[in-house]
Amino acid sequence: MLYLRRFDLPSGAAEEQYLSDIRRTCYTNFYPFRFFPEKGISRISFAPVTMLCGSNGCGKTTLLNVIAENIQAQRNAPFNRSSFFADYAQMCEAGWENFWQDSTVITSDDVFDYLFDIRALNDGIDEKREDLLSEYTKMKYSHFRMRSLADYEQLKKVNASRRKSGSAYVRQNLMENLPERSNGESAFQYFTHKIEENQIYLLDEPENSLSPEYQTALRDFILDSARFYNCQFIIATHSPFLLSAREARIYDLDENPVCVKEWTEVPGVRQYFDFFMANREKFEK
Repeated sequence: MLYLRRFDLPSGAAEEQYLSDIRRTCYTNFYPFRFFPEKGISRISFAPVTMLCGSNGCGKTTLLNVIAENIQAQRNAPFNRSSFFADYAQMCEAGWENFWQDSTVITSDDVFDYLFDIRALNDGIDEKREDLLSEYTKMKYSHFRMRSLADYEQLKKVNASRRKSGSAYVRQNLMENLPERSNGESAFQYFTHKIEENQIYLLDEPENSLSPEYQTALRDFILDSARFYNCQFIIATHSPFLLSAREARIYDLDENPVCVKEWTEVPGVRQYFDFFMANREKFEK
């Protein structure tokens, strides 16, 4: 599904007019102003899956954040924004193919927060387990006597502790730990739970924490979500596994002017290819 058809960046002349009008001579950095005109990019035309790739510092995350700001995408994790970021995003123009849809930004920080939440929850459960075991021991061997109806609930606990083993008592009174998974497995699960139908998703380097196996699985999940669940994706990535997504439109932000390439033409992917070809004999033994 195609919701967002194009995204226009302000021209160099429009940027300079804005900077001339504000007359803020105390600023030495107007980022992201004056960055993209030097890269020869003025418009992004989207496919259902669009990739922004390039080396560190090429501007792919900045461009993703500018698009997100302009279309008012929902986001949880904060991001670095300059004093002029909001003004720059407002000067951009989004062109829509279909009706306005909900849009969400997912960054590495969102995934890491999810992983930390799982760890903290399980740590809390483990601490509670020790407290319950201590409580069980005290009740099982106590000389409790019921003196009034106010003691009835405590009597039930004491009787339960005397009828059960310590492990059975703890299991009955404790929620289960979340399944123990690796960071990569949990990160992949985060995407499969977070992504819903009929939305635009802007993903910033979603390959972080994912093995090649799970990067490939995420690629296939993204393609299925776009094809069967009416989602559109804009992704900033280094991953050759994600870049290999069939029919994805790939912008190489290292080129000047920025241009669309096949994934096998992307310099970062070619580096992988050259590395493995240089070591080909080691794989053929």
